[in-house]
Amino acid sequence: MALRVHADNSPRINDAVFELGVPVLGICYGMQAMADRFGGQVHASDIHEFGAATIEVNGHSQLTDGIEDSKTDGAAAKLNVWMSHGDKVIKAPEGFDIVASTPSCPIAIMANDDKKYYGLQFHPEVTHTLQGQALLGRFVHQICDCAGEWTPDNIADMRIAQLKEQIGDKQVLLGLSGGVDSSVVAALLHKAIGDQLTCVFVDNGLLRLHEGDQVMQVFAENMGVKVVRVDAEERFLTALAGESDPEKKRKIIGKTFIDVFADSARQVSEQSDGKVVEFLAQGTIYPDVIESAKSHQGKAHVIKSHHNVGGLPDDLAFELVEPLRDLFKDEVRKLGITLGLPEKMIYRHPFPGPGLGVRILGEVKKNMLISCALPMRSLCRSWSVRAGMTKPRRPLRYSSQSNQLAWSVMAAVMRG
Repeated sequence: MALRVHADNSPRINDAVFELGVPVLGICYGMQAMADRFGGQVHASDIHEFGAATIEVNGHSQLTDGIEDSKTDGAAAKLNVWMSHGDKVIKAPEGFDIVASTPSCPIAIMANDDKKYYGLQFHPEVTHTLQGQALLGRFVHQICDCAGEWTPDNIADMRIAQLKEQIGDKQVLLGLSGGVDSSVVAALLHKAIGDQLTCVFVDNGLLRLHEGDQVMQVFAENMGVKVVRVDAEERFLTALAGESDPEKKRKIIGKTFIDVFADSARQVSEQSDGKVVEFLAQGTIYPDVIESAKSHQGKAHVIKSHHNVGGLPDDLAFELVEPLRDLFKDEVRKLGITLGLPEKMIYRHPFPGPGLGVRILGEVKKNMLISCALPMRSLCRSWSVRAGMTKPRRPLRYSSQSNQLAWSVMAAVMRG
């Protein structure tokens, strides 16, 4: 359900934002909340706009001047944008100029250049808004005067320094899946603390066909880290027995992972002159947090619990290490390339911890695992053939191009 400024308990912009003396950019609901905050008027629109739209830029502002896709016959700039709103600002607050509009949206861009407050009714962050990056770049670099230092190199240096400070000389256990997120965490930790890191690859029986062997091979060839493989298929299947609800299955899988790690931690301590493992590292990234609705305001809806977030017990015996928690997937991939990880790690198809546990609809049984794993391999092969990267009837071979075209594949097993 779309957010509405005048709805009960609707999110509001904290007044402190406007007391900092910094530029502010409101996008979609953010523009409506800004307009309402400063005395503008926001009403429900007779025509809900969702999708591509062309806005006409009839005003001037530091944010938009010189940025355009085309011009009208009257030489006004036009921008091709992506709209998604039901309400609209019908009266701009005092001090704001109306910069752009559409026939059904009288204020598509508003600007207060003196205070450097700007509102966009459309979404500049999506590729459908052709000049979106130009608008965001103008705001960040010229209006906010930011230096653009959020680069993979700087992120790597900062995270490594933070890890050294957080961990010190303690032992760390990392749950390694072989996916991009945990692989990048392994690379960061290895550079930060060296042999204080032990990676545990839990073969839970819910993986893709032969995935356990492939993960161990890739890490043996490319990473100088210590990896322990734990065969825990029976343990996971026993824990999942009789459960059909996907949300409960995710939480069972998350708890079982923690139990396996606790056992592994004791073994690592015994092999490390009694040094207790105090830290558990995870490849949690920002979308995992969003999906699990862990916002500070509690306004987000739970999409699904993530096994790294919603599946952790309250009495966790480890201190968590999550160096990617505020990064998006594309940032994690760039960071991995910077750290020297091979493309076949970075562009491996995503496959989260619950794996076949939630691909199988209903109770998870051992005979179903192979029934789901085989079609998934066939799907990977068919995608690769369609992408022109693999000849039919040959074993699937890795290709970063085909992997990026076929970003994710899925097969599900349903009870007849």
